[in-house]
This record gives sequence, structure tokens and C-alpha cells, in this order.
Amino acid sequence: MTRLTLFNSPLLLGFDHFERALDRVSKASGDGYPPYNVEQTGENALRITLAVAGFSAVDLNIQVEDNQLVIRGRQAEEKEKLYLHRGIAARQFQRSFVLAEGIEVAGAWIDNGLLNIDLVRPVPESRVRVVEIKNAPKAADGGRVGVAMEQKRGL
Repeated sequence: MTRLTLFNSPLLLGFDHFERALDRVSKASGDGYPPYNVEQTGENALRITLAVAGFSAVDLNIQVEDNQLVIRGRQAEEKEKLYLHRGIAARQFQRSFVLAEGIEVAGAWIDNGLLNIDLVRPVPESRVRVVEIKNAPKAADGGRVGVAMEQKRGL
């Protein structure tokens, strides 16, 4: 069965990276753990905040893999504690966010059980480029290439 997508149109050439990004988003875990917020902190700045109660900085790992921000958490096991009730989740997790082109991770820190990750989008420089229009290439005999080819064919 052929898969039909929004980006299959011949008018949308070169958008296959958007399709791959949408596939990654749809495959992202629907687990809901840990809960998170995304807030805009400036015109070109975002902050992702994850609730990671019980995790320390050494239990967490943040990586950017192919325009995807991946946060992993894994706590070391505490064998000396005997819990009568354990309501604070201590399971390992992986949470992924697909980043748009150009988004960079500016920093991360933990404060009161919340992992904060700042993202920035550098302001693109306005670029104007003039494309030079050249004359058609000349054939070795001084004529245009098309004329030389016509003469070879006997036209």
C-alpha cells in the first residue's frame, strides 16, 4: 500500500525533512511522564520545564540528536530504603522534542524538582544575493553552441 502524504505534491519539492519530523513527532511516547510545560520567554526564546521530582543532575542526560532534543532520566537504585508507600515515581524515562531548524539549546538547570531547558532561535541575517546573468556559451568556431550542433546535424 502506498503512503500518501501532504508533502507528495510536485509543488512541494525538498520538504521531505518536514515529513520525517512529523513522523518523529507522531512516534513520540504518549506516556505523559514526566509532565512538562513549554513557555515562550522572549521573542526568539523558549523554555521547556519538566517535573523531575526525585532526580538529581547526575540522574539526567540531555542530548540533541538530529534536530531532536532527548531528555533521559534514570535514578540509581537505593537498596537501603524500605518504602511503606512510594508515590513519587522513580522510574526511568525518555522524553523527546523535535526542534525546528536553527533552534539551539542555550542551557539547562534543576530548581526545586523542575528541570529547565532554555532554547533560542538565533535571528537569521537578512541575505540578498545577486545572481549574475551570463551570455550563452560560445562554440569553438566562434558561433553559438546551438548553431554548431545544428550544423553537425546538417540543418
